[in-house]
Amino acid sequence: MKGNSRTLWSLLSIFGIGAALAIPGAARAQTEPPKPAQIVVNDSGGDMQNAMRKAFYSEFEQRYGIRVVSTSPVDLGKLRAMVQSGNVEWTVTEIDGESALLAERSGLLEPIDLKIVDLSQFPKHLQDRKFVFPKGVYSTVMGYRTDVFPEGKRPQSWADFWDVQKFPGPRSMRNDPADNLEFALLADGVPADKLYPLDVDRAFRKMDQIKKHVAVWWTTGAQSAQVLVDKEAVLGTAWNGRYYSVIKQGAPIAIEWNQGAMKESAFGIPKGAKDVYWGQKLLALIAEAKPQSVYANIIGYPGLNLESIKYIDPALAPYMPTYPAHLAKQFWISTEWQAANAAKVKERWARWMLEK
Repeated sequence: MKGNSRTLWSLLSIFGIGAALAIPGAARAQTEPPKPAQIVVNDSGGDMQNAMRKAFYSEFEQRYGIRVVSTSPVDLGKLRAMVQSGNVEWTVTEIDGESALLAERSGLLEPIDLKIVDLSQFPKHLQDRKFVFPKGVYSTVMGYRTDVFPEGKRPQSWADFWDVQKFPGPRSMRNDPADNLEFALLADGVPADKLYPLDVDRAFRKMDQIKKHVAVWWTTGAQSAQVLVDKEAVLGTAWNGRYYSVIKQGAPIAIEWNQGAMKESAFGIPKGAKDVYWGQKLLALIAEAKPQSVYANIIGYPGLNLESIKYIDPALAPYMPTYPAHLAKQFWISTEWQAANAAKVKERWARWMLEK
């Protein structure tokens, strides 16, 4: 028997198996690179950075013993310059929606290692992302004053938003074609799954109909909600978290989630970054359901792990775009279309705003 045991261990050694069996975790240690003292994560700063630290960065530091250094702001030009010069300072960086696609197509990002970063609980169209990590989601939604539109007489679609006879009162909209052109086409009867490619001419014709009823063209997130609080408008558009921030303070405002425009926030690993493996491990942590719920509870915007809604504060969960009852009512903005067309559409919008 002893001889047989020695023979077995000899065979295992030949195939490199013995050490792994004799020392638990040895095989993993052979493939895991050394831990750096720190990694650098570039994000938006401010409240978002504070929430990221509490939900993700601190957990990463505790889990792996690697310090996370935060920088800001998000800057596609700086990312490109770093990659082209070969002097990449960031391990991971946030990238806004349109820029993320441009960064991917320009070869500025390392591929996401889907063996490390688990996207299996994300919406299906996001599960095979190759370079851009879908970190979170927010929606541009309709909001209205509940003291102006009582129960049973409230707007429920963009067609209602355009119906100034049935739903009278001043409106507010963002001073930007983003989302507005989609809303105009939905108001004109285009099904959400047939929006793209956008019929820009048709959208602007529909925008002509609502233009004179828009009292405020907002330019900041804070302004979008405040105009309803101040009653400069009784019906408007805003990012969902902005409405939630005033609703929780007691403002008589409600959100209509139907036909909300969903958009991803994104992160990526710069091409040529140091410690790519540990960047992947940070993204893997950010993809987990429970840390995402911590983030959502702090800042009011969820991650895209659909399991995370189970761990979000029950009082907050109904204000999340990923809340199951809301998710099916909304549509996803096409970042591909936006990246290809945003510049020329913005130029047309600027001219349109100057027209009477």
